[in-house]
Amino acid sequence: MKAVFISDAHLNGSTCDGYSYLMRFLDSIRGDADELFIVGDFFDFWFSGRNGAYPGFYDIIGKLLEIKKSGTNVSFFEGNHDFFLGDYFEQYGIKVFPDGAAIDLDGKRLFVSHGDTVDDSNKAYLLLHRILRSRLFYMIQKKIPSSILWRVSRIISRVSRSRGRSSSGGVRHSNGLVPRMSTFAMGKFDKGFDAVVLGHCHRPTLERHVINNRPKTFVILGDWIRHYSYLVYDGGEFAMERYHFTRDL
Repeated sequence: MKAVFISDAHLNGSTCDGYSYLMRFLDSIRGDADELFIVGDFFDFWFSGRNGAYPGFYDIIGKLLEIKKSGTNVSFFEGNHDFFLGDYFEQYGIKVFPDGAAIDLDGKRLFVSHGDTVDDSNKAYLLLHRILRSRLFYMIQKKIPSSILWRVSRIISRVSRSRGRSSSGGVRHSNGLVPRMSTFAMGKFDKGFDAVVLGHCHRPTLERHVINNRPKTFVILGDWIRHYSYLVYDGGEFAMERYHFTRDL
């Protein structure tokens, strides 16, 4: 069993920096991996809307469908920038998890989640999360013309990005998020999980632990904005990798 995990590409159209690199990366794993898990914020903003996909995403969606057709199962875990993905992708046999979920790889029990709700002290964000994923909000955004919905989404995305990034380009508060996520993972290990895989923090992290004589693995996937990082599970082992590419001239 070989599985690949990525998160936080934050694609906002075919002209964003990571788009072409991600297309190449997806080509490189086609036919090579059994599973591709996309762990949130693949799109900088996605709502279901009236007309399905935003035109700027057609090529990358086509690439995912090629991978699915080649025999690799593709699964999405929704993040805090992409909502209601199931409306579009499940018709193609791509599984969508609105929240975190347990998955099994070769008998190993993994908990996989975007990770934006790990910090349960942030009550305001948790309330917003519930509102944005509510049935009422779902029905409201379905009635908004797609052209307006995508325009508003990109404005919200820019505001969110400016608030969430430090002056050096990193993710603000990421140093504080890592220990919170690590503590969250320890709680999952106590419940019998062998590995915890999260996104959201944009800081690539892989920690190995031995608890009650059993190996445990905690992972934060990083991103496809600065790090171009991804996790590979192959033959029972986890490895954090970075995609190396040649920039276009």
